[in-house]
Amino acid sequence: MHYIEHLSKDRKLKKLIEQQGLHKIEPHHNICMRLCISIMSQQLSTKVAQVFHKRFLDLFKGRDPSPKQILNIPYETLRSIGLSHAKANYVHNIARFALEYSLDGEKLGAMNDEELIVYLGTIKGVGRWTAEMLMMFTLGREDLFALDDLGLQQAMIRLYRLDNSDRKKFKADMTRISKKWSPFRTYACLYLWGMKDNSQN
Repeated sequence: MHYIEHLSKDRKLKKLIEQQGLHKIEPHHNICMRLCISIMSQQLSTKVAQVFHKRFLDLFKGRDPSPKQILNIPYETLRSIGLSHAKANYVHNIARFALEYSLDGEKLGAMNDEELIVYLGTIKGVGRWTAEMLMMFTLGREDLFALDDLGLQQAMIRLYRLDNSDRKKFKADMTRISKKWSPFRTYACLYLWGMKDNSQN
């Protein structure tokens, strides 16, 4: 894969690549649904997030829903699959935004990362982290680094022996290290998340 040689220059990442093998990023076309799933996944482990993903799709008999179908699911039904009051509202906010302003792949694809973060940030409930997850896993952008992601922070503390007592210095250290991974920072994130997931098994 095109990113392996570049990321392997970092010895610590090279070990993770050897342990985990290849990672793939596959873009998805249903941006509205994927954004809803990102909202549901906030502050949840990967395993729990997958449970919510399945419950949500079960509401549509396993098929990818349109924004209109999502908006037509009653608030009480969204609460019944375990979503919090806020997240149930955010799901409807996203579907409404998709219908009124568009979450079209071509439109979003024409925006750079920061423009897209600002555009999506006008949806109540969608912050920088959620937008970054969408860019990585739905739009397939290869050079994203989610600085505020707790899993990445924990993995980098372990792997690079970083000290997080001074938050400003800690984030500066993360940024400095991650710059060397560009233009494949998204793949580096996948290996760091993989390291965290493997340590929990």
